[in-house]
Amino acid sequence: MIKIICVGKIKEKYWRDAIAEYLKRLSKYTKATIIEVEDEGSEDRLRVLEKEKERILKNIKPHNFVISLDIEGETFDSLSLSNKIRGLLTEGYSDIVFIIGGSYGLHDDIKNNSDARLSFSKLTFPHQLFRIMLLEQIYRSFKIINNETYHK
Repeated sequence: MIKIICVGKIKEKYWRDAIAEYLKRLSKYTKATIIEVEDEGSEDRLRVLEKEKERILKNIKPHNFVISLDIEGETFDSLSLSNKIRGLLTEGYSDIVFIIGGSYGLHDDIKNNSDARLSFSKLTFPHQLFRIMLLEQIYRSFKIINNETYHK
């Protein structure tokens, strides 16, 4: 199972439609869910990160393999990411959890206690777009794992 924990809700229908499309495509290979936790409206960065951390941690189980999305994390190409996912599934991890932080990122406790930290780029992306990018790469990974063609 793939679980993506995200801070904040997606309001725009076109983003929700794109997310739904990739969740549908992934359903051929695995159960995939998106869990949206409430973002914190305060301007106090530390308070925001602490509150969002609490909400995120409520959705993580001890047996989950947790991957934090972090600009300072390790970068992968698509083949390497698919090999990572394949390896985790082979090792018996049935639940792989990806975490996307809010506007201030993720609390250090979450990043430091994650099993892995993944960076797509040194660039900053809108959270709505990033969810779709992550879903697309997970879908691409399952296509690669199953030796199926997918556009380049």
